[in-house]
Amino acid sequence: MDLIAVRRALIDWYDREARGLPWRAPPGSAGRPDPYRVWLSEVMLQQTTTAHAAPYYAAFTKRWPTVGDLAAAEDGEVMAAWAGLGYYARARNLLACARAVARDHGGVFPDSEAGLLALPGVGAYTAAAVAAIAFDQAANVVDGNVERVMARLFAVQTPVPAARPELRRLAARFVTDERPGDWAQALMDLGATVCRPKSPLCDRCPVAFACQGLATGAPERFPVKTAKAERPRRMGHAYVLTDDQGRVALVRRPGKGLLGGMLGLPTSEWSAEPVPTPPIPADWRLAGAIEHVFTHFSLDLRVHTATGTGEFLWAPIDEARTGLPTVFRKALDRALAQQD
Repeated sequence: MDLIAVRRALIDWYDREARGLPWRAPPGSAGRPDPYRVWLSEVMLQQTTTAHAAPYYAAFTKRWPTVGDLAAAEDGEVMAAWAGLGYYARARNLLACARAVARDHGGVFPDSEAGLLALPGVGAYTAAAVAAIAFDQAANVVDGNVERVMARLFAVQTPVPAARPELRRLAARFVTDERPGDWAQALMDLGATVCRPKSPLCDRCPVAFACQGLATGAPERFPVKTAKAERPRRMGHAYVLTDDQGRVALVRRPGKGLLGGMLGLPTSEWSAEPVPTPPIPADWRLAGAIEHVFTHFSLDLRVHTATGTGEFLWAPIDEARTGLPTVFRKALDRALAQQD
């Protein structure tokens, strides 16, 4: 494969077709984007789409426009603002990293991949992405989009995840000192908009001339995937307790574990055979059930409602909805629908 021709074709395409994203500098720009905003966007985008992350990014940067502002924020405020982005451990890591940058680096992000990797909560992908995009360092930035592009370009037969080291090696062959930030973003854009997981738009691909996956006649079968194991199922009980002031009872979950440190509804344990554990004696009524899918298991949650008082963190229902993790918001909505 002519690596130089592929690089040239993709960079030319990126110069014409780059997505306009709020954390980016225009293609070929002499100025670099704010490392804080690049880092924030990359953390948000790790488990969600650009369209979903964009309003969260706008809200975060309006509320905490610098890394120092974020470092000084209360944990609970950041956790509430993160609700809906999933993986709340990432929000805790976000705070830990911001505080380390503010405390140990004078509020300035390290400008090398090694320095970034030394920050708490920053993994290999994020360090490479910030180094390339914010500091124009020659770093090998490999996310799911890049893995897919490489798997198709080289028709890699090894299934993922076993293929990932090979895909990283293939991606590294293209990394040079020439516009490394734009190159990284060009690959991401290609995977997100053209070399899509399903129905790739090969007729619009600037590197189709070199794509070995396309030459097989079935580019969409790459990357080859191993059969997924069935996701385990757990069950639980959630309790929606309201008072005569239109408030709902909330609890702070333990700092470690799933949804650690977040506000939530009182619940039983989540297991194969959970024991009902109402938070107070009351006339509990079954309002129905909801299903929620986490990364490693599916949860069937039976929702119970009652009115009463007690030692809880009480919040107006509308306010609670905006700050609760998705699973609890779904349970609250189920309870409210039953009351209508």
